Parts: sequence; structure tokens; C-alpha cells
Amino acid sequence: MVTPLSRRRVHKVARETVTLDLLSSGRLVFGAGLGSTRNNELEPFGEVTDPRERARLLDHGLEALTAYWAGEFEPVPVQQPRPPVWIAGEWPNQRPVRRALRWDGLFPIGLPGPDALAELVAQIRQARPGDSFDLITELPPDTDLGPWERAGLTWAVTFFGPQPTEAMVRAVIDDGPR
Repeated sequence: MVTPLSRRRVHKVARETVTLDLLSSGRLVFGAGLGSTRNNELEPFGEVTDPRERARLLDHGLEALTAYWAGEFEPVPVQQPRPPVWIAGEWPNQRPVRRALRWDGLFPIGLPGPDALAELVAQIRQARPGDSFDLITELPPDTDLGPWERAGLTWAVTFFGPQPTEAMVRAVIDDGPR
């Protein structure tokens, strides 16, 4: 869902994303973010742990990725000028919001509720009046989407928790889109 681009070879990500865009007939949405540093998951592998450096690498990677999508590699994605890019960030940090404003959407992680989302929507509309911009969050399967949609949510990702069962997932699929 979120690619920590600072930890990846951008040219490889470019090839993978174009393949997915072609196979899905232009339905790829690329999610990017800094990636988690919880539990020191980066240090044992020699990865960059400083958040400012990871942010710099993320910005550089996104610029390179868009250049690859624009034709530095062949084939190019179905979606032109490029697939949508959604930026993830931990609520209430503002740097990911500012980064997301340069792209197509924001996936705020850890939103406490629809009121916090409404605050983000107001901030985004002030910065980008009239522009199309996606706001995405993850919600448990039984969540009433009404308050979230009224606050400005455009996409909801079903969150099943760390150990979903097949029955849980099938129940959501059988219920159809909400």
C-alpha cells in the first residue's frame, strides 16, 4: 500500500509500477511514504534511519520515478502523464501533508476520527482550491462511512488488523462495495 521509496531502487520500482499499470489497464495508484522505523527494523540492514534523510531520498525518488514514467523507460504507463501518487504520513505531522500537496492524495495514518480528517480537508482546500485531491484512510470493516465521507474522505481501505481470517475478508467481499 505504501512504498518506502527511500529503501528501494527507483528504476526497479518504475518497471514494476508500469507493469502493474499495464496489467490493470491503468488502475494503478502509487502509494509512497517514509516507511516505519518502529522496532528498529531499518538499522540491522544498514538502511537510512534519519527521517530527514529518508524524506530527501523519498522526494528524489518520486522525481526520478516520474521521469521514468514520462518516457525515460519504455513502455510508459497507460495513465498519462503518470499514475496517481498518494503520500502517506503519520497524523498529525505536517511535513507529509506539505509533500502530498505536490501530488494527488494523502493517506494520513492514525487519524483519530472524522473531525481530524475535516481539519485536513480544510487545510488542503485552502492550499489547492478547486483541485481534485484524494484523502484515504484505513477503517475497520464495520465502520459507518457516512461521517468520514461528510468530512471529505474519498477512499476507505478496509483494515482487518494484524491477523485477519479468511472468513473476515470473505464477509467484506460478499457484502460488496460500501
